[in-house]
Amino acid sequence: MLSGFFIDRPKFAIVIAIVITLAGALALWVIPVAQYPNITPPQITVSATYPGADAETVANTIAEPIEEQVNGVQDMLYMSSTSSSSGTYSLTVTFAIGTDPNIDQVNVQNRVSLAEAQLPSTVSQQGLTVRQQSSNFVIAVNLFSPNGKYDQTFISNYANVNLRYPLSRLPGVGNAQILGNAQYAMRIWMDPVRMTSLGVSSSDVVSAISAQNQQSAAGQIGEPPISSGQRQQLTIITQGRLVSPDQFRNIIVKTNPSGGIVRIRDIGDVELGAQTYTSSSRLNRFPSATLAIYQAPGANALQLADAIQQQVKEISKSFPEGL
Repeated sequence: MLSGFFIDRPKFAIVIAIVITLAGALALWVIPVAQYPNITPPQITVSATYPGADAETVANTIAEPIEEQVNGVQDMLYMSSTSSSSGTYSLTVTFAIGTDPNIDQVNVQNRVSLAEAQLPSTVSQQGLTVRQQSSNFVIAVNLFSPNGKYDQTFISNYANVNLRYPLSRLPGVGNAQILGNAQYAMRIWMDPVRMTSLGVSSSDVVSAISAQNQQSAAGQIGEPPISSGQRQQLTIITQGRLVSPDQFRNIIVKTNPSGGIVRIRDIGDVELGAQTYTSSSRLNRFPSATLAIYQAPGANALQLADAIQQQVKEISKSFPEGL
């Protein structure tokens, strides 16, 4: 019946067809079209660090409370975690295809916040990170010194300051991680025999460093309310955090009523070294800093790799000689 109506009126049918075609052509400019739709489920990673802990301790004190809260988060498919003997913990939560990674990250962050009260204070001080990133990195950038002018600590610290953050800001980057990270840190090597003879514990050393290595606000001279004759107002600038090994060696750890003073230099030594020595990276036998770039969910891996290479070329123009 309906088909016969248009057969008897061909001009009307042609007009209707033209209108439908034009409406479809105009709709192409406004409707969302995905040339390459997402076929991989979005992933959210949770990372934490417990310095000095073994894998079993990390699993019991970090993995158990976090995974107990994260388990069953909305739209979650499955999750997997690793606890290493270096004290690091990583949890990867995989969500259903089509979910919003931003909403997934917020949901995981809320669940992790519920578990923070059960974590050791050291872990909370180190901080927990919740990121959107894929499980495999897209590209790795190696920074090294072919003539051996710089050691791994310098190279790793330079990569962390001058290479990692600019690359992390590129669109589509989920995370930039340095493998074999050896950033500068003030390391205090304590002599247990000497500490026992002087009656000093490791907690005493930690407390002394925390109390004497602070950035304090000293206030101002001549700040109101003051007498009418005061004409100047001066800000007091005091010594902030300690920066050299000698300053750390002079930290007072313990005193006694007779006037005796125990400093850090009396129970050990201080040096500017690497923050951790648990891993190292080499390229063609040379010490290096390997920067692994992970893509964010929904990012184009090929475009991201090209953008990273272009950015590295620009940054390399300011590298010091021999790097």
